[in-house]
Amino acid sequence: MSTKPFKFKEFTINQDQCAMKIGTDAVLLGAWASLKNSPFSILDIGAGTGVLSLMLAQRCHAELIDAIEIDDKTYEQCVENFEQSPWGDRLFCYHASLNEFVEELDDTYDLIICNPPFYTEDYKTDNTQRDLARFQDAMPFNHLLESVSKLLSNDGIFSVVIPFKESSTFIQTASKFNLFPNRILHVKGNPTSEIKRALLEFSFRESEINMHSLIIETERHQYTKDYVNLTKDFYLKM
Repeated sequence: MSTKPFKFKEFTINQDQCAMKIGTDAVLLGAWASLKNSPFSILDIGAGTGVLSLMLAQRCHAELIDAIEIDDKTYEQCVENFEQSPWGDRLFCYHASLNEFVEELDDTYDLIICNPPFYTEDYKTDNTQRDLARFQDAMPFNHLLESVSKLLSNDGIFSVVIPFKESSTFIQTASKFNLFPNRILHVKGNPTSEIKRALLEFSFRESEINMHSLIIETERHQYTKDYVNLTKDFYLKM
């Protein structure tokens, strides 16, 4: 994994202190998340490098973009990335666990976004920081969804990316907290591969689900028009 800074069109991400580097999942989610309710306040849960917060700062005029990050070094790096961006005055990172944050906060947010740790397989590596970033037991879906249900405003939107194979369980769990899927995007690496990721958008309102699929590339480094259109405001070479 590269530790070099990752340059986007309008901001740069330093990632040498972060266990999880910039990946396609985050960029897709940051570009896809709906801003149709013109959010005043946004929350990025488990911010990592801060890429989702920065993408949303680029895309909208939300006056308050908060992020939470539990890992010490990652938190410091997220703050650094916020401060050196053009939108530093709107971005703030809390050094806290989701539990602590929920207990201490009375406000709600119009948009909550999360690229959660989701490797549920039984193996761990020797790198505790990376394990914390990658494994779902660091942020169980049940805990995440319960927290979102408390932090989301009545008309708010929650956007998340998870492995496709976990998506039906996630949707089922969400319904226990009165969160219902409104939009779903299924992501495949190429035309013949299996669906790898699901991008899900929830709200407290039940509706017909707006369902789409996205293929990233037709062959190695030959990106599809849909993928280019979604990410071109961010990637330098798009």
